[in-house]
Amino acid sequence: MFFDFSLKDFIDILLVASLLYYTYRLMKESGSINIFIGILIFISIWLIVSQVLEMRLLGSIFDKLVGVGALALIVLFQEEIRRFFINLGSHKHISALVRLFTAENKGEEVNHEAIMPIVMACISMAKQKVGALIVVERYYPLDDVIATGEELGAIISQRLIENIFFKNSPLHDGAMIIRKRKIKAAGCILPVSHDMNIPKELGLRHRAAMGISKQTDALAIVVSEETGDISVAHEGKLHRKLSGKELESLLTKEN
Repeated sequence: MFFDFSLKDFIDILLVASLLYYTYRLMKESGSINIFIGILIFISIWLIVSQVLEMRLLGSIFDKLVGVGALALIVLFQEEIRRFFINLGSHKHISALVRLFTAENKGEEVNHEAIMPIVMACISMAKQKVGALIVVERYYPLDDVIATGEELGAIISQRLIENIFFKNSPLHDGAMIIRKRKIKAAGCILPVSHDMNIPKELGLRHRAAMGISKQTDALAIVVSEETGDISVAHEGKLHRKLSGKELESLLTKEN
């Protein structure tokens, strides 16, 4: 035979293909697909020049560029790389193992009793067209975001949520952070997504919700001030025009 092809080689090719596909999806979601294609073209040319044609001078130049380019890619795609490891670390199975071997109290997670006041508050604000942005922390800690707002540490209640997002409230413009069974902070500043695929009719709250959902594993609930629609951003995807039951189901499923 011209070459030996074993099961290990098949697994190797499958893993590389999976990695390339995942990277392609990540670049497409972040709007960097053209850069990804350009990198693949550059790597292809480098392999042809150095391995196939064996051009020593040009190959050595490409080798130097590849060495420097690795550092440049880390700087250029630091957000995408960060998100990759966040998604890896926040995977349900891995998170379950972490909770199993740590001293975390499972009873402190956001449970159904804590979810219902959030759902009822969102339904009430949607009817009154009161804008709101609520972020439910999951496995990735949001300490940096919490530091940008006012720490509360209050027990979750429908009336308190509605009062915070009341139009005359000093904290109504920022985001509320829910951690476990408490309203950890309000008036927080979130990273804004600049994804061009987000519909133009959606405002800054929706872009902020998409931004935090791309950088962390949190769920971001948005109540539109213009339409009263309820939306949820999670893992870079926006679920729009949700009913109260759909919102409850989504929050319960992810927690």
